[in-house]
Amino acid sequence: MKYISFIFLFAANLIFCQTNHQTPYEKGNGNQTTTYEEMVKYYDDLSKDFPTITVRSIGNDDNGEPIRVVIYNATVDKNNPTILINNGIHPGEPDGIDATMMMMRDFATGKIEAKNLRIVAIQAYNISGMLRRGSHIRANQNGPEEYGFRGNARNYDLNRDFIKNDTENAKSFQTIFQHFKPIYFIDNHVSNGADYQYLFTYISTNKERLGKGLGNYFNQKMQPEIVQTLEKKGILTTPYVNIHGDSPDEGFPTFMDSPRYATGYTTLFNTMGTVAETHMLKPYKDRVRATYENMVSSINYTAKNSKEIQKLMGESLANYQPKMKYPIQWELDSTKFKLIDFTGFEAGQKPSLVSGKPRLFYDRNKPFTRKVKFYDQYIPTKEIAIPSYYVIPQSEQKVLQYLKRNNIAMKVIKQDSTIFAQQYMVSDYKTVKNPYEGHYLHYDTKVKSENKNVKFRKGDVLVSTKQYGVKYLLETLEPEATDSFFNWNFFDAILGQKEYFSDYVFEDTAAELLKNNQVLRTALEFEKIANPDFAKDGNAQLEYIYKHSEYYEGSVGLYPIYRIL
Repeated sequence: MKYISFIFLFAANLIFCQTNHQTPYEKGNGNQTTTYEEMVKYYDDLSKDFPTITVRSIGNDDNGEPIRVVIYNATVDKNNPTILINNGIHPGEPDGIDATMMMMRDFATGKIEAKNLRIVAIQAYNISGMLRRGSHIRANQNGPEEYGFRGNARNYDLNRDFIKNDTENAKSFQTIFQHFKPIYFIDNHVSNGADYQYLFTYISTNKERLGKGLGNYFNQKMQPEIVQTLEKKGILTTPYVNIHGDSPDEGFPTFMDSPRYATGYTTLFNTMGTVAETHMLKPYKDRVRATYENMVSSINYTAKNSKEIQKLMGESLANYQPKMKYPIQWELDSTKFKLIDFTGFEAGQKPSLVSGKPRLFYDRNKPFTRKVKFYDQYIPTKEIAIPSYYVIPQSEQKVLQYLKRNNIAMKVIKQDSTIFAQQYMVSDYKTVKNPYEGHYLHYDTKVKSENKNVKFRKGDVLVSTKQYGVKYLLETLEPEATDSFFNWNFFDAILGQKEYFSDYVFEDTAAELLKNNQVLRTALEFEKIANPDFAKDGNAQLEYIYKHSEYYEGSVGLYPIYRIL
């Protein structure tokens, strides 16, 4: 009898706690999302009532508001391994904000459990975007009634800023990530693109970039088991349908999350991650439920397998040792695919009511399930040998600040030294025609290398690659890497010539150089023969002599960071 009474009281207390801590979403009509002020108050109240919930401010949004994280830890005196959840990077996609509020309450009240695991969630990453509420900005989305804006206070898309760190938001994320060092990461989003039957899609951290051990584990074991759990709960799930403006009938590729993206950044530290993408056209209440269930399923799996995950993360470093090859550029292997059962809607063409021209439409009265091609293999197109060290001049303060923020161990050179090192000369690159997220981004960068004795000053910095952030170093400091610091314009000053010559002065100097330097004279004559236009252009010939003489500064395109092999 006493046992029955205890169960009754426990259940009654649980119902009271959940009712007393209903989220604004739960109090609404199922198509409304919390405001920023409501969210802040909710978590503050939750932390006051439950010792397992704490709230911390770490860093700031560009608008000055503190970025707040909510932490659930059932064993408050134990430093459990961490799952990190990011919400509201695109506040027009608020599913994760509402789902996480309910989930944290359910952990606190004991409705669900996370044994031996710490759950850390960024309440709303893009606060300034969340504060810019409206009802019409996301023209393709079915609810909620009001929501935030994709860009932050300075109009940056924060899901392109994880390497270049133009925003205070991104700097704060790196600080949060490096503090908690999560073993798994979830970034909650809503999809754009094609129409289909699936409620939930996902982008898994690219398996090739994770490395063989972690990549195979995540791709072949962990992610399939989480998906299976979701489908048992009636949530139809498929990999992110990475097409826009076309039908998925012909197949689609897996998304390559380079380091500019959230999961592209987290994989640099061997943290597996998933971008959750609920389907934009499904009802908001269904999307929130799917987001909630994905987080709970992921947490349950990670809790049960945390030791194995941590072991694989530790072993992953063995794949990134000096002299080993490391891929810095990838492309989709269009010759390899697997057939997956895809549940979609028949796509067709009909006259547009606007233009009268043919337009794409999906007929929801014609659902189908058929085999489609899923391209999930990437191959490296450029590899480099991992150096033992990088040497960074103390003048490169911005780079050094970025490395410090990412807990990269560095050693200061204590005296002027001459070191045999490899230097890069940027030989070619292309640049986008229009600004992209605040930058004229470079791509297709190519370098030439030379090994020589280089003089370094006391105070320059030596960075070993034998550390947990080795992949971060390789992806940022190798100029040819897709999201390198060079490609994000950190070193554009090296691309500009600083000294020039006056023709009427240098003409006599050039004549003297040709008279006394047979090698230069022969090279000039060969260039004339090979290039008739050059042979007709006196100014071009003078420029050629200048650039092949000791008068030319020689530092144009000289990459300032060196490698010790």
